Amino acid sequence: MCGAVAWTCSGVVTRNLVCHCADCQRATSAPFTAFLGLRSEHVNWSGEIVHYESSPGTFRGFCPSCGTRLYFRSDRWPSEIHVHAATLTDPGEYQPDAQVFMPSRAKWLDRLPSVPAHDGFQQAPADLPVVEPLKT
Repeated sequence: MCGAVAWTCSGVVTRNLVCHCADCQRATSAPFTAFLGLRSEHVNWSGEIVHYESSPGTFRGFCPSCGTRLYFRSDRWPSEIHVHAATLTDPGEYQPDAQVFMPSRAKWLDRLPSVPAHDGFQQAPADLPVVEPLKT
C-alpha cells in the first residue's frame, strides 16, 4: 500500500488459489484470500517485513509501515511462500485456478451477483442494525 516493500519472482507459480479457510478470513479480515504459491528461493524481497506467528510454524508477513499483508509461509509447505495476489503490480489480472476450503466459504458471497453495484459510495451512511463484533 505504501510502497515500502516490493517483491519479484524468477520461478514458476506452484499454486494459484482463492482460499476460503477460517484462518485466512481472520488473518485478512476478508471473506477469502487470493494467493500465488511460489518457491521461496525464487522470490526476492526489498524493504522491511515483520512476521506474526499466527499458529505454530505458520508465519504471516506484513509491512511494518502500513500494515499491508504480504504473504504467509508454513512449516507444512517448507519450500513455498504464499504471496497475496493483491500485492501484484496489476492484481486485476490475477486468474485463480481453484478455490479451496469451500465449507468455510462465506454464504453471503452467493448473493453478490444480485446486490446493486456502484462505482463509489452511493449514499450517506444509513442507520443499520447494530452488529455484534467478532471475537478474534
